[in-house]
Amino acid sequence: MGTSKTNLFNDEQNNLAIIAKALAHPARIAIIQQIISKGSCINNDLVKELGLAQATTSQHLKELKNVGLIQGDIDENKMCYCINTENWNTAKNLLDNLFKSHSNNCNSNC
Repeated sequence: MGTSKTNLFNDEQNNLAIIAKALAHPARIAIIQQIISKGSCINNDLVKELGLAQATTSQHLKELKNVGLIQGDIDENKMCYCINTENWNTAKNLLDNLFKSHSNNCNSNC
């Protein structure tokens, strides 16, 4: 497998790519939506809600946690996840900046 040459890109571009990759799976979007709608979620509840295997759900949670979009705490032998507000706001700002940078200046010849 080739290297991604991330050193060619600035920190903002690399950070945005990492966030986008973490969000690039519908199960992860569903997990985030569940956490947001409930304020927090216990892993077993997510498994029931999503209909995915425990191991699959755990892997998706791990990806979101590794990027820092969610955080988890052990609550009586169960993991309870919530949005990491600081990192969530950073991700939101990075995405907002990208979308705001488009000025609708594309002509019909492209």
